[in-house]
Amino acid sequence: MAHFEYVPKGVCSRLIEFDIEDGKLHNVRFTGGCNGNLKAIGKLVEGKKPEEIHDILIGNTCGMRNTSCADQFAKAIENVVES
Repeated sequence: MAHFEYVPKGVCSRLIEFDIEDGKLHNVRFTGGCNGNLKAIGKLVEGKKPEEIHDILIGNTCGMRNTSCADQFAKAIENVVES
């Protein structure tokens, strides 16, 4: 199992952590931000392929911002998949 941490930019959450094991996402956690919504994201993506989740969440915005915690999670996945 590989553990990853990502410091998001332009959003309320301060840290995104997740694991990838056998090509699937596990243990997605956000520090800061809208706690209930971000815990729900973690539950919804559990066991899913990172690429699938990236494609769903990338470009999601929050209010007047051009990003969101979900978009930042997609960018975190992008960093891992491209590495």
